[in-house]
Amino acid sequence: MRIEIAAVNNWLGKKMFLVVLTALVTGYLLKVPDSATVRFLLVALFAYMTFVTSLGTSLKSFLQVLAKPWVPLWALLLIHIVTPLTAWILGILFYADSPQIQLGLLVGAAIPVGVTSIIWTAIAKGNIQITLVAVTIDTLIVPVLLPAYYQIVVGQSVVIDYISLVVQLLLMVTIPSIAGMVFYDWTGGKTANFSRGLGGLSSKLALFIIMIFNASLVSPDFNWSLDTIKLMGVVLVMVISGYALGYAGSLCISKCPRDMTMAMIYSVGMRNISCGLVIAITYFPPTVAVPIILGMIFQQPIAATIPNIFKYFDVRKNKYQKRATASIEHQLQNL
Repeated sequence: MRIEIAAVNNWLGKKMFLVVLTALVTGYLLKVPDSATVRFLLVALFAYMTFVTSLGTSLKSFLQVLAKPWVPLWALLLIHIVTPLTAWILGILFYADSPQIQLGLLVGAAIPVGVTSIIWTAIAKGNIQITLVAVTIDTLIVPVLLPAYYQIVVGQSVVIDYISLVVQLLLMVTIPSIAGMVFYDWTGGKTANFSRGLGGLSSKLALFIIMIFNASLVSPDFNWSLDTIKLMGVVLVMVISGYALGYAGSLCISKCPRDMTMAMIYSVGMRNISCGLVIAITYFPPTVAVPIILGMIFQQPIAATIPNIFKYFDVRKNKYQKRATASIEHQLQNL
């Protein structure tokens, strides 16, 4: 039975694009009403996913990354300088006559790292410790950074509820992460079997439910039109460029292993859409929220395709290496 559950979990890990797409369509059609219960479930499910993911991670390894956080800090530098610059350029190029859409793209690019980056890093077999450190540091500095950022770029002051944001981080990331890593070290790593089996399967179900809720919450604000389709194209470019920037950033790291590359991709590419929506709706006109809503549509499906892209190029690389080896052996035989 345990083997069957692990097999199902692995199969779902390979089909995450379909899982996420199904959840988004389901949520859009169901239109689950917003309520305090739904918000509570979102926090609880996020906390559970983070806990299960951390059951396969050592607290000692996390503290080692936290003691020398050069890679996470490099990711944050890309997130809060290069990504907003890209969004600003896209806004100028395609929406020179629409300052609110420009602002929406900018807000969507400047918000903190998404909590789900931890989950996707785990699914892609990336370095979870790096992503955990990036999420933790970013959520602590963003409430201070964003007001100054918007004041400089937009000329409008934004006051963010620092305490609320930190409490949300503690509940969804910090506490469940530390608990999971402590359990891992306490059991000598035996909890990793649970995270790869039943825990991994249930955490993917939790992600599925979260995607349904998120799609339902934003569906009332989403209307189809030619302008929306154009904006979808621009937002798609911005989302892809975020993931691509993470990959490019990993190339600047000397002898960067695959797990670190995946951590960079998801840390730089994922955004906390919920946080972005709150900022946009609370402090700016409704139009500003539209690009952020569209960002949620693309962010998760593209995240699900990234492991498949790497797998495709790995297969091609292996085939090329086999052909090259066979060619050399053939030449040696003819000598």
